[in-house]
Amino acid sequence: MAFNSSMRSTRRKLKADINVVPYIDVMLVLLIIFMVTPPAQNPSEIKLPSAERSTQPPDDYITIAVKDKGQLAIGVNGKTPQGLEDVSNRAALVQRLAAIHAEHPDYPVLISGDRDSKYDDVIQLISEAKKMGITRVGLATK
Repeated sequence: MAFNSSMRSTRRKLKADINVVPYIDVMLVLLIIFMVTPPAQNPSEIKLPSAERSTQPPDDYITIAVKDKGQLAIGVNGKTPQGLEDVSNRAALVQRLAAIHAEHPDYPVLISGDRDSKYDDVIQLISEAKKMGITRVGLATK
């Protein structure tokens, strides 16, 4: 039995390549589906947690009011005869807070921010109160 060389040329060689064209087609379809499908939640919408009233509010406290356009006021309980004392800037408010805290070291601080006030102003006041060593700082809610 002789091996014929002409038979070798008529046989096809097996290819060891993977055909990736169907995989590319499937991936493109998935990419288009994910691009067209709208997101389930709007990223510009922020859901803030709601706060409930505490069971027992403090009797005596220091009130800091942040009004619109950066106006600041401070007082004890917010019920002084002339109301809250207006201060000109944040440095004056911090000095006044330090003086009131020295007189009443056990009073907590409640910061009430107006709806039109900046969030950053309220956070900066919380930070300043914590730096002074006031441990009980809260936000007044309606």
